[in-house]
Amino acid sequence: MSVSVQQENNRNGRAASSAHRFVEELLARADVKLGGTRAWDIRLNDDDVPGDILARGSLALGEAYMDGRWECDHIDQFFDRILRAKLDEQVRPARLVLHALRAKISNRQTARRSWQVGQQHYDIGNDLYTAMLDRRMTYTCAFWSGGAQTLDSAQEDKLDLICRKLQLRPGMRLLDIGCGWGSLMGFAAKYYGVSCVGVTISKEQAQWAAQRYQGLPLEFRLQDYRSVNEPFDRIASVGMFEHVGTRNYRTFMEVARRCLVDDGLFLLHTIGKNRRNTSPDPWIDRYIFPNGELPALGQIADASGGLFVTEDIHNFGANYDRTLMAWHENFEAAWPRFRSQLGERFHRMWRYYLLSCAGLFRAREAQLWQWVFSKNGIPGGYHRPPAGDSRQSRS
Repeated sequence: MSVSVQQENNRNGRAASSAHRFVEELLARADVKLGGTRAWDIRLNDDDVPGDILARGSLALGEAYMDGRWECDHIDQFFDRILRAKLDEQVRPARLVLHALRAKISNRQTARRSWQVGQQHYDIGNDLYTAMLDRRMTYTCAFWSGGAQTLDSAQEDKLDLICRKLQLRPGMRLLDIGCGWGSLMGFAAKYYGVSCVGVTISKEQAQWAAQRYQGLPLEFRLQDYRSVNEPFDRIASVGMFEHVGTRNYRTFMEVARRCLVDDGLFLLHTIGKNRRNTSPDPWIDRYIFPNGELPALGQIADASGGLFVTEDIHNFGANYDRTLMAWHENFEAAWPRFRSQLGERFHRMWRYYLLSCAGLFRAREAQLWQWVFSKNGIPGGYHRPPAGDSRQSRS
């Protein structure tokens, strides 16, 4: 070995050792150990992982897990601890500055680009989602606060809560912006006697829902929300606003206003973030929800200002932790059926997605809001329905 090569190896070794010490000290602030034996500790299978994390942040952390370069028995507990300790704010690699800048100055959710998340995330296969989700295929936060003990019951309670908040009555017409697999529409038609139109950018969702709900007064459209222009008594958007993007929030609200009758109600159900000036997580953006962006509370208020009166805001974000853990349990139980088709790297990617997000909500770094809007204000005020268990009325 030449002297220059030996010197380079020595420099690389010192850099790796320095990165290891820095990450070790950083993790200690969250009571997480490298090589520890507790459920939330992490074990390295590659000594270069700390250096990669310092260079590329959360993107490198997620990719390294996907590649089997580190392990943790309970990723949800690991993320709960590091997020509560604000360690994500301590690592801001220069390489990710461009990602943050692009997210701020460009419109990544144009009408053309809006279809990308449908193709990459929602169209990966209905069989996987059937195995992971509840029996109605509801891919949004369940409502456990009403006393539900199972995922099916908690999702039904959420759907029923939405219907009661919207004050649905037989004969009404409901628009569901981002209808998913049609769980809200099917529930509302069956138990509240309404007809529904749902729009989605996922062909798999539209086809599955149209077949599942044959015989009910439901219409599923493969359509971008911006092109909807017809009147509805009620509007709901459940778990879709996260795909709209800052530059389109006002447009989204304008579409909802033009489609809502004067005395109608509009319910917006969305994940939200605690601070405005943050960028989308680069790992989630690349591997799970391309072009996604969480809104801050004030951004929703700004977008709806002058268009709607805010009648009610309800935060049950802590419920998302339990929902994600239920999805993860179902996913792991079903995984042997998908192993040969999807492969181990997908397995680790999906596990990391579900459990890191569970930790995110457990740490209360993300919220789940339900807003209720009216166009002109409800005379005498709006009264949120009680969150009690109403499953007996649906039996």
